[in-house]
Amino acid sequence: MKIFDSHAHYNDERFNGDREILLQDLHNNGVELIMNVSADMKEAEECIALAEKYDYIYASVGVHPHYVGKMTDKDILTLENLAKNKKVKAIGEIGLDYHYDNSPRDLQQKWFKAQLELAQKINLPIIIHSREASQETFDIIEKSEVRDGVIHCFSGSSELAKEYIKLGFYIGIGGSLTFKNARKTVEVVEEIPLDKIVIETDCPYLSPMPHRGERNQSLYLTYVIDKIAEIKNIDTTLVSDVTFNNAKELYKIN
Repeated sequence: MKIFDSHAHYNDERFNGDREILLQDLHNNGVELIMNVSADMKEAEECIALAEKYDYIYASVGVHPHYVGKMTDKDILTLENLAKNKKVKAIGEIGLDYHYDNSPRDLQQKWFKAQLELAQKINLPIIIHSREASQETFDIIEKSEVRDGVIHCFSGSSELAKEYIKLGFYIGIGGSLTFKNARKTVEVVEEIPLDKIVIETDCPYLSPMPHRGERNQSLYLTYVIDKIAEIKNIDTTLVSDVTFNNAKELYKIN
């Protein structure tokens, strides 16, 4: 079984104690590729540094809605320059978060749109964060000309998932699929084609059952693969192969 973790945060401080040992162990046990995703300007540089250290790790650059409050036009130029690095394969994670409202909503929308424009300009896919802002996020993306990316940790309806797929997007499925209250996400997996699903940890967050509450890591994606296979009544090897190839296509990795 081969795994492409399409959304991880291995630069997080919770990996400081054993990062190198863990990353090598993951790679030795079937985690062939990892997309390490940034959330702010500092992390963008950290993600690139980590990707340059490991040939099986790639990076995204972008500013999460939590951290856009102090963004400037200069930051967009910096992101554009960082994105010239050959290991950078996406702009993200970007989007809207109306659950925590850590940044004013008008600024969230402003810098979301600016980063969408950047992605279009430099022809990179986007990694979308959307929490309690499903319709607003969709409307902004639909009005943009970006038609390449993934809706990370998708929590919307199957109908919305299908609308995103029509626009050209993949749907990111992670550990929350295994939770007891995951009825809506189970329905999404039932309703959308396997060739539009990518699997992700969001580690160190969102560990699947039976590891809920622990630090997440890429090998735990086997639980997500098993659950998708169970829902769709297909073989786990098919799930791992198809989602692996989906993520490679998403991030344009040969």
